[in-house]
Amino acid sequence: MPTVGVKRDLLFKALGRSYTDEEFDELCFEFGLELDEITSEKEIISREQGDTKASGASDVILYKIDVPANRYDLLCLEGLVRGLQVFKNKLEVPRYKRVSPLSGEPQKLIITKETEAVRPHAVAAVLRNITFTQERYDSFIELQEKLHQNICRKRSLVAIGTHDLDTISGPFTYTAKRPGDISFKPLNQTKEYTATQLMSLYKTDSHLRHYLHIIEDKPLYPVIYDSNGVVLSMPPIINGDHSKISLKTKNVFIECTATDQTKAKTVLDMMVTMFSEYCAQPFTVEEAEVVYPDGKTCIYPELAYRKEKLSGKFINQKVGINESTEKIAHLLTRMCLLSQATGAGDEIEVEIPPTRSDIIHACDIMEDAAIAYGFNNITRTTPRTYTVANQFPLNKLTELLRQDLAAAGFTEALNFALCSQEDIAEKLGKKISEMRAVHISNPKTAEFQVARTTLLPGLLKTIAANRKMPLPLKLFEISDVVLKDETKDVGARNSRRFCAVYYNKSPGFEVIHGLLDRTMQLLEVKPARGEGYHIQTADDSTFFPGRCADIFVRGKNVGRLGVLHPDVINRFELTMPCSALEMDIEPFLGHTAETPLTRDVPMKEVIKHRFPTRDESQQSAHSRLTSTKTVFGDVSTQVGLEALSDFLADKSYIEGFVASQADMIVFDAIPSPPSPTLCHLWRWYNHINSFQTDRARLPSAKSRYVLPATPLATPNDASDEEDIDLFGSDDEAESAEVARIKEQRLAEYAAKKSKKPALIAKSSILLDVKPWDDETDMSKLEECVRSVSMDGLLWGQSKLVPVGYGIKKLQIGCVVEDDKVGTDMLEEAITAFEEYVQSVDVAAFNKI
Repeated sequence: MPTVGVKRDLLFKALGRSYTDEEFDELCFEFGLELDEITSEKEIISREQGDTKASGASDVILYKIDVPANRYDLLCLEGLVRGLQVFKNKLEVPRYKRVSPLSGEPQKLIITKETEAVRPHAVAAVLRNITFTQERYDSFIELQEKLHQNICRKRSLVAIGTHDLDTISGPFTYTAKRPGDISFKPLNQTKEYTATQLMSLYKTDSHLRHYLHIIEDKPLYPVIYDSNGVVLSMPPIINGDHSKISLKTKNVFIECTATDQTKAKTVLDMMVTMFSEYCAQPFTVEEAEVVYPDGKTCIYPELAYRKEKLSGKFINQKVGINESTEKIAHLLTRMCLLSQATGAGDEIEVEIPPTRSDIIHACDIMEDAAIAYGFNNITRTTPRTYTVANQFPLNKLTELLRQDLAAAGFTEALNFALCSQEDIAEKLGKKISEMRAVHISNPKTAEFQVARTTLLPGLLKTIAANRKMPLPLKLFEISDVVLKDETKDVGARNSRRFCAVYYNKSPGFEVIHGLLDRTMQLLEVKPARGEGYHIQTADDSTFFPGRCADIFVRGKNVGRLGVLHPDVINRFELTMPCSALEMDIEPFLGHTAETPLTRDVPMKEVIKHRFPTRDESQQSAHSRLTSTKTVFGDVSTQVGLEALSDFLADKSYIEGFVASQADMIVFDAIPSPPSPTLCHLWRWYNHINSFQTDRARLPSAKSRYVLPATPLATPNDASDEEDIDLFGSDDEAESAEVARIKEQRLAEYAAKKSKKPALIAKSSILLDVKPWDDETDMSKLEECVRSVSMDGLLWGQSKLVPVGYGIKKLQIGCVVEDDKVGTDMLEEAITAFEEYVQSVDVAAFNKI
């Protein structure tokens, strides 16, 4: 985050009142900023260069304020004060205007076609009848530097030039010339230099040398002339000395040359809006005309206002508040976003000023509303649905496979996700046009042109780099490949692949085939057609003819294995035969790896189908209700619900790590939605309810969780001969007496558990308290330490331990309750006795 340094007294004068450091820190926090440091110029120089260099520096107090990187309007004192004044309702949001000159034509900047190869864009404006003081002048120069380091990306995107308009005459020409043809007196120099000489001169300049690389290798250098041939500047390096501004300057010509026109417009808007308040007509900017090489004419600055509309409901829901439309509009106006309710429902019209280029989405407006409301004022609430965090199933499967593949004697490799086109196409005997590869638009090297579509080239290159290692070489990798997919919003998707290679004097196809069998064994897939796996002969230019096979799992092709073609081996500079296996591991999860964590219905499904509402889902669930008796107790009673809630305290699901039929069965047994006071059960219930539309696809339950409502019929009961045991149990029917006893025991357990006091976490701490010297009264020091009293703190034994040179330290033990007392609190309380205590260290810390 950029840090803005402002003089405290000057800031308070502009704000119209004084603040204590604590009050101003709180004001910054309320406005979304942070008071990072309170210092002075002398202190900064002393810290960085020593006391000798700081002897003549100023002692004026400086506030170092951290501002968001995209809030360019807060990078100077003027913008900061303006924003705070509007925020505190002491100033109305200013209206910035572009005006025509009172007499004559607007200043004109003509761009020639020679600039296309270096910096093709330029914008300009005029601040007319401006009044500078030393503080305003310093702030003006500092804002240029802040913008150069921030949005201008160290002048590589935009370079700002400011000139005294009364010393030059338009129209101005922005062109590019050979370095030897450019000659002028640069800023703060006493003689003229050619551009070539300037590049040599500034190589040793601590400030300007960082910008030389931007144009030094170009055949032509950009330069701006006035109508008399006077050089205004050689962007992005240095301005001319002839047109430099001073405290006496009344009219300022601002030009911005750039490689990015949008950034140039933003930078120009920031410069003129921040300092137009010092013009004779505040917040007005005189326009300038820019003529492009094709004859096109544009007027700058744009100072464009735009309007956005959004609903109060959107802001209330996203922030977590419940405010009226008028109140939300007022909150946004306090953030310099002039807003008003349109009267159409809860719609709000928000006007985005030219100073707020950071507003690009409705979420940015919502964030400003949250800041104005106050983060500390937002009511803390429990999320309606949440889960206990668990490892992502695909990553868990990957980790399990990695361990067993390593146990099988293979070494894991980790290669780059980017590679060359040659690696995934020509070297494998394929055409790049046939590959579903994602291409990098501006690759820095030939090695990183595309995202890999297969893991095989990376492993073969790893083997090539380790050819001298003892044979055989057995490598594997489980990582993502990237494939084009038009159904995705980004046009591509990740796919988790497993690849293994065997490199030896013989192909070793049986080794790779054996690894496939072992992998399938780990994945619990049997070798059989239909519901199992099998291999089938295939043709692939990457593999040796007749030595390649596709891998089918449950009728779906998931990969390929075989002996690599000799041409492929030669292209990767290998000399031995090699067998390889590569397959997709996502189908073994049962669900796609990109299943969203939330259960929002995809838009395509919304169009095709009508899904039941929440009430309909609950009615459907209740219609399936067969029994409320579960292994946790009768869930139609409070005791049973509490037992189930305790069970779910550290679990997301009834069994395993994904939703299953076990969750659905227990869900159906609950007659009505539980109370939010049973937070774990309530969280689970809402989460499982979101699976109602695709419950049939969930995996089956492994255990029985719901018990029959009444004893099941015996074989002799003819009237119930056709009753079906829904849970497939072979056990005898449970009698009503057994159920009653079980219910009673569960109730007794719950009552006993409710009376059991909560476990209090405690720790034993041993502190070393060091005195200043050997003359410190240690008994008085111990008395001070023991005088520290806190809830949850109990002092123990102590002793004096020699340190050296006659000095002893106090070693004292204590027991603390972790939720009430921390080591930081103890250290702070003890070190408050500055007369006796030099420092406090934690010598030992043990959980009880």
